Amino acid sequence: MRKDCCNEGDSNIPLLADFLRIISEENRLKIICFLQKSNERCVCEIQEFLTLPQNLISHHLKVLRDFDLLNSRKEGLKVYYSINIQELNNYNEILNQVLSEGEK
Repeated sequence: MRKDCCNEGDSNIPLLADFLRIISEENRLKIICFLQKSNERCVCEIQEFLTLPQNLISHHLKVLRDFDLLNSRKEGLKVYYSINIQELNNYNEILNQVLSEGEK
């Protein structure tokens, strides 16, 4: 392994660490998986899937949305969520780039 792998000058490391911290929470990861398989769902459907209190679901959705991992749209009184696939792919690319630096 090269000594310059993951050095302090790599600005992607803190961003990637935040991303991994956010998605490592079990319920958030379940939300991402659920939305990945079903495209778009309202909060009530996510709550039914996870069987958690609505306020806890809303908290996890806010964290994911604030990190730009979810898209949301309002239709009447309901809010629908979907995966921001472009942003998820960006983080996947950063992860692959950081991990591949150690192989060079």
